[in-house]
Amino acid sequence: MIELTGVHVRLGQREVLRGVTASLTERRIGVVGANGSGKSTLARLLNGLVLPSAGTVTVGGLDTRRHAARIRRRVGFLFTDPDAQIVMPTVAEDVAFSLRRRGLPREEADRRVREVLARYGLHEHADHPAHHLSGGQKQLLALCSILVLEPEVLVMDEPTTLLDLRHSRQVAALLRELPQQVVAVTHDLPLLEGFDRVLVVDGGRVVADDVPAGALARYRELMAS
Repeated sequence: MIELTGVHVRLGQREVLRGVTASLTERRIGVVGANGSGKSTLARLLNGLVLPSAGTVTVGGLDTRRHAARIRRRVGFLFTDPDAQIVMPTVAEDVAFSLRRRGLPREEADRRVREVLARYGLHEHADHPAHHLSGGQKQLLALCSILVLEPEVLVMDEPTTLLDLRHSRQVAALLRELPQQVVAVTHDLPLLEGFDRVLVVDGGRVVADDVPAGALARYRELMAS
């Protein structure tokens, strides 16, 4: 369970989030809001990439201020731009790089890499240059590099922004199949089809927290005003 209690975030002179309190227990949770609303900062709170200026964020009872390293083993984070996460020359090497700190035997690490690449359709590209993949394939590679670590929670910040319609639908289909709890920050409202809950962030506050139909109706009102 992820708990945010009275969370404020100040970056420089600007208060980005104000008084956010929420218990995130559902399997599929969306976060929407206008650019600059604070939604990406909210996502980064969930695995300690951003720390609250006031209030607390806990994951499974662990405070992000004191246990960030342990929390990041449990909460994977997918950035908007997959090139920000691809660090090794080839596809297989990039996924294997994620496992280096786990101390696994070479055979076990290789098995995990092969399995995750096969599961997400990248096995034929294992030895290909990672940065030569298409945008959709790069996003899948970034996702593989997280999922090979078997996190309990996956936080995604605008996972379809750089993708065409076909690859956006592919990512949406994958989200429906993942066993992990997923928190997805997005402008891509069709991505939220079948989600359990949606938070609407506006001006640094959560102004709606509801099932998707109700929350997205509020979001559309805000965007029309």
